[in-house]
Amino acid sequence: MDESSANENTHDLYKVRLGKLERMRDAGIDPFRTEFEPAFTSEEARGRYREDEENGEVVTVAGRLMAHRVMGKSVFSMIQDRAGRIQLYARKEELGEDRFAAFKKLDIGDILGGEGRLFKTKTGEITVRLQDFKLVSKSLRPLPEKWHGLTDNERIYRQRYLDLVMNEASRNRFRTRSRIVGCIRRFLEERDFLEVETPVLQSVPGGAAARPFVTHYKALGKDFYLRIALELYLKRLLVGGFDRVFEIGKNFRNEGLSRRHNPEFTMLEVYQAYTDFRGMMRLIHDMIQRICDDVLGTKEIERPDGTVIHLGGEWREAKYKDLIREATGDPDWFSRSRGEKLEKARGMGIEIDPNLEDYEITNDVFEKRVEPTLIQPTYVTHLPKELCPLAKITSDDPTTIDVFELCVNGQEIAPAYSEQNDPLVQREMFEAQVGEDIQKMDEDFLTALEHGMPPAGGMGVGIDRLLIMLTGAENIREVILFPQLR
Repeated sequence: MDESSANENTHDLYKVRLGKLERMRDAGIDPFRTEFEPAFTSEEARGRYREDEENGEVVTVAGRLMAHRVMGKSVFSMIQDRAGRIQLYARKEELGEDRFAAFKKLDIGDILGGEGRLFKTKTGEITVRLQDFKLVSKSLRPLPEKWHGLTDNERIYRQRYLDLVMNEASRNRFRTRSRIVGCIRRFLEERDFLEVETPVLQSVPGGAAARPFVTHYKALGKDFYLRIALELYLKRLLVGGFDRVFEIGKNFRNEGLSRRHNPEFTMLEVYQAYTDFRGMMRLIHDMIQRICDDVLGTKEIERPDGTVIHLGGEWREAKYKDLIREATGDPDWFSRSRGEKLEKARGMGIEIDPNLEDYEITNDVFEKRVEPTLIQPTYVTHLPKELCPLAKITSDDPTTIDVFELCVNGQEIAPAYSEQNDPLVQREMFEAQVGEDIQKMDEDFLTALEHGMPPAGGMGVGIDRLLIMLTGAENIREVILFPQLR
């Protein structure tokens, strides 16, 4: 069936169902004002069945009608709730002629409650033999007939509610997301981290080099920005004496859409005083082990292409400069001129913007030739200092900073730093980056540093990217309930 025919058929069914609703209301029945409270989920109800009992327990369940098979004076139906599915069995002699006739007229997608005794069919299906039922919400639009066969991902993302109704894998993925976020919270709270909330609307967007979304604060008569990072406010809390803090919240970056980028995304940022980037290495390693044990039940994650990511054991550590030298085949890369690097990168088939700075050319090589190859967990350490003005300079190499980027599944999952707490050095590093309108000086943050911030390690974890890796999803839209679309 082509799309126009499908739309026409859907419209016809809508009119038929609307007619049913009108007849119900004419009879004094309003299916949107019917109260019903189930005592059990489908899973709980099935668990109440006992093989040795002659008469099964009476249970009440509710859910969306997903199958409806009329067989003369009986009907077998299937309802779906948050826990799964359970079969209902309706008989004319038990419901009575009028109620049975009303049950037969139910449509796929209707939401109903049922009460009856549990029994097992000849095929072994635990079933509720209905003694009564209530239509608690009428579905006016039909569900997709062959949702699993749809290739239009746009419809899946735009009508996520239908995806969740019809696609068990999708429902399970978002349940897993919720459990993973809960596991992260418990893990950090057990280590005495304090969960906090910091402003989403900021007068100065800081903590990253990204273009913000701008909004106007009418009461104050000035522009504000949706935050691009959580970092600077959390580090103010370190100054205030909260030695271990974290926040799980939304960031917003006015950038493009892709399989790995959504302009609204969820970040975990965590800061711990009296440690450094290596302390953050231990923290992220232990946190992912905990997720694997408590939520996933495995440390082996299979990617869509069949490759297995091994999250157990120790993880590889490699210096950024060594990976660049290996990728370019040039041991002297970092002593080359900007022009030589540009020519070399183009010779490798990498499209390079001729206006890029020296370090940006190198990072382009990293992002296009190195990062996609890092499938197994790898701490990429000691990045060029120009990439982040908020980290401490490496003591034995003034061109790099004490950081790592945890790369897994061919993308960065978690960057972490030994946080810069020298206010004078911090000011110099900010000033080196200021000049573009996307990077502004946060004077209040610098004032906070001047009051004294303890040495600390800090880390950001992209929750959406982490979920892509842990659930085997193919793109970021699969792990965000309502992603932005063009």
